[in-house]
Amino acid sequence: MSTLISTTKLHLNKREVTFVVPLYITAVVAVISVLISFLFWRSGSIPGTPGWISGSQSNPGILYALAGFLVYLGVQSVATTFPFALTLGATRRGFAGGTVLWAVLVSAYLAVVFAVLATIEVATDHWFSDFYVFDIYVLGAGDLGRLLPIVFLGALTMLTIGGVFGAAWVRFGARGPQLIGVGIGLVLVLALIVLIPSAADILAAFQLWWLAVAAVIVITLSSIGTWRLLRTAIVR
Repeated sequence: MSTLISTTKLHLNKREVTFVVPLYITAVVAVISVLISFLFWRSGSIPGTPGWISGSQSNPGILYALAGFLVYLGVQSVATTFPFALTLGATRRGFAGGTVLWAVLVSAYLAVVFAVLATIEVATDHWFSDFYVFDIYVLGAGDLGRLLPIVFLGALTMLTIGGVFGAAWVRFGARGPQLIGVGIGLVLVLALIVLIPSAADILAAFQLWWLAVAAVIVITLSSIGTWRLLRTAIVR
């Protein structure tokens, strides 16, 4: 338990990359989203109309931009920190557990940040100009009951996926991430082959909680995979 907490604190020492850089990315994407909305406004679209609202809420840029960074953050949390943590006395089990705890804290932090920004956006009638940045469909369309689990589970999924790729690199070198990538690709292709004939029925019965269950499964498998890979990894 002591090395688990120590590992979490070690990760949290990277304050800027953990807490500030996600805000930078969010701010940049928000500005770009506003500029795109302004461009549509200048080209004749009318803010506040049904078409404007639907188009603005369909923009998932804020989510995609942050997802890539979170995967990177997950990779470096293992690939660059694991050797250093071992030299400080962390056990492999403690490091794996502490890394997951750190990912949970970062995900909770981002969920709160997005909830606050979405609340401000709605309260100000979308920044006093009908510009939609956080009140979008992929974040629950202003419903905090959906936004919080979406951001939390989404961020935790990206961080743990990055973590298992980082662990694969530590264990096998460059071949590790390549093998995982190929394996994931094959599983997805096989799943599509099996599911495509029933795609219409599946889409008709689709429920949002399916995504939450899928995220929990991915998080669990990624966390276990990280631990299993690090158990036998040789520190370079």
